[in-house]
Amino acid sequence: MAIAFPNSSRSYDETALRVRFLGYDGMFEVRFLLDIDVLANGSPPSATSENDYLIAFDRLRTKILDVAKRVYTSRRKSPIVLKLADFR
Repeated sequence: MAIAFPNSSRSYDETALRVRFLGYDGMFEVRFLLDIDVLANGSPPSATSENDYLIAFDRLRTKILDVAKRVYTSRRKSPIVLKLADFR
């Protein structure tokens, strides 16, 4: 089965500086963590709010999920941390 993202929820982890979201491979839940430098265009995070990161995630959701699918195909472990290098 392929990874799917039927749940559009996401949350910001201020301690880890990542956005968390879930995917599903059949009945298995797969956790994804997105480094916020992806959302900040590769710049170190500045004083941006949680809401700003979540809005940026929503704006880039299609691209993020495409990259998540590709990375999951090669790693198949949970959690999967998506870094800026995965988007290049």
